[in-house]
Amino acid sequence: MGRYANRIAHGRFTLDGTPYQLTTQENGHSLHGGTDGFDTRIWEAESVHTPERTGVLLHLRSPDGDQGFPGNLDVTVSYLLGRNDELTLTYAAVTDAATPVNLTNHAYFNLEGEGAGDIYDHELAVDASHYTPVDGDLLPCGEHLPVSGTAFDLRSPLRLSEALARSEHRPTAAGGGYDHNFVLTPDGDGTLRRAAVLRAPATGRCMEVFTTEPGLQVYTGGQFDGTVVGKSGTPYRAGAGIALETQHFPDSPNRPGDPSTVLRPGDEYRSTTVLRFGIRG
Repeated sequence: MGRYANRIAHGRFTLDGTPYQLTTQENGHSLHGGTDGFDTRIWEAESVHTPERTGVLLHLRSPDGDQGFPGNLDVTVSYLLGRNDELTLTYAAVTDAATPVNLTNHAYFNLEGEGAGDIYDHELAVDASHYTPVDGDLLPCGEHLPVSGTAFDLRSPLRLSEALARSEHRPTAAGGGYDHNFVLTPDGDGTLRRAAVLRAPATGRCMEVFTTEPGLQVYTGGQFDGTVVGKSGTPYRAGAGIALETQHFPDSPNRPGDPSTVLRPGDEYRSTTVLRFGIRG
């Protein structure tokens, strides 16, 4: 997802005194880079093989003015699967003009298997003490709040059905599920650390998420309505999968208190996410 994963309010931001208008969708806001984001593009691809890893290296050139963003941006992303059941996602980008950059992966996971039903019996733990409250358009509407005493307190593993049934501060947007940013580290220092653990008790399958990003957008697929049909022929309905999107915070170009997403000429955007798979009884 790019050039900017998540939402930018009204598709507008000002950078170095210059205002910019992006293409918009989602109630007049920009989502995941605009109407023609990076997920719709054909990327250049080459296979990668080493004694320890195998995968693919992708490259994309995003021209100046793409969806309204300034600067020519060259992006590379690698997906490498290791012998220890770890999938490593590495992102890099350079630009010739200052521009916001926020890249992520938006795969959905159901550890009970494709077409097996919803993920509400999965257990989720998120290593975050704060989250970002949102308004009806799922835009940040205040300062980061403590998760204590709310449905966002996932510091210990909790069944998603139980978390979403909590009466206090129950998520009301996103079809009654999560579509919220969890604050992993408020300073965004780039250290690789654990962000979340997802487990399906029915199968024992487990996925740990590690990232250098300061935030994790948890989306429980509340807007699936059956129009998307999976490989098994099963229509995907609410909760068919969960996305754990490692990224910077939503609408950061308009929120100076959040870690900056601005990439400048001469600097390199770098981001790493590791998905570690296993079985836990």
